[in-house]
Amino acid sequence: MEEKGRTVQLSKLSTYHNPFLLYGMDCGLKRIVKAVNEREKIIIYGCYDLDGITAVSLLFLVLKYLNADVEYFVSDGDNGKFNINADIIRNHVKFLGTDLMITVGCGMNSYEQVELCKQLGIDVIITDYHTFNGIIPKTVVINPNQSGCTYPFKELSSVGVAYKLVQAISSYYQMKCISKYLDLVMLGTISNHLPYIGENKLMIDEGIYHMNYTNNYGLKALNKVNNIKYINLENANKLVSSIMPCWNSSRGLDNARITVELFTTANSDRAEQIAKYLKNEIKITGIHRK
Repeated sequence: MEEKGRTVQLSKLSTYHNPFLLYGMDCGLKRIVKAVNEREKIIIYGCYDLDGITAVSLLFLVLKYLNADVEYFVSDGDNGKFNINADIIRNHVKFLGTDLMITVGCGMNSYEQVELCKQLGIDVIITDYHTFNGIIPKTVVINPNQSGCTYPFKELSSVGVAYKLVQAISSYYQMKCISKYLDLVMLGTISNHLPYIGENKLMIDEGIYHMNYTNNYGLKALNKVNNIKYINLENANKLVSSIMPCWNSSRGLDNARITVELFTTANSDRAEQIAKYLKNEIKITGIHRK
């Protein structure tokens, strides 16, 4: 990439590690820039836990801002294995005319599925944090826990790795104020119960700050229907616990997909409608996290 891609404008967030320390980031950014600039079809592929949903939403919002031709797909993650679903590739991703698929929080152990994508003419960028137990897919992989990656912080979540990718994208396109997206990053990071240290602590603390001034209609609606006036660490955890039961119901996958719509909609009325629906889902299931 051009040299400007090496200089990350992080404002007061300068204590974050440079995203280009992540192995594969240079190649991943180069492919994304080509897809954005040439209006290639991009699909963001994630799993239906809250960490994955916030990661999908984050990357979708950023690429939409850049006027990319982008859509998303949320899957069940192969029943908790966090693999790419080959049937989804054949029956959905292929027919969207996809040129590039970016995974968030999944795909590290999906060698055969990546090979299928290649056969169908679909390039793949994997962003993940899970360790691998087989053959690493022969594609661009951005994962702090992959062999050969010397990135200093290894405890990133799905949305944490996605945010590092966003930092790299923003440096190339000279985007300002990407820290506003940390409200989503905060929710996803908390939901994954990873250690409250290092970059996770930075993302959570900064995310709490931005949540109190958020312009995200979905997050505003969630605060409203849950009667949350002010976000601190305690209330952020309560908010995460209040919405996660929606994924334990029989409509879990559908609820996950509608939550991405909640986080990405530009319509305040639609956001409040979805937030009320999700709260009602929790009442119906009768499931409460402790």
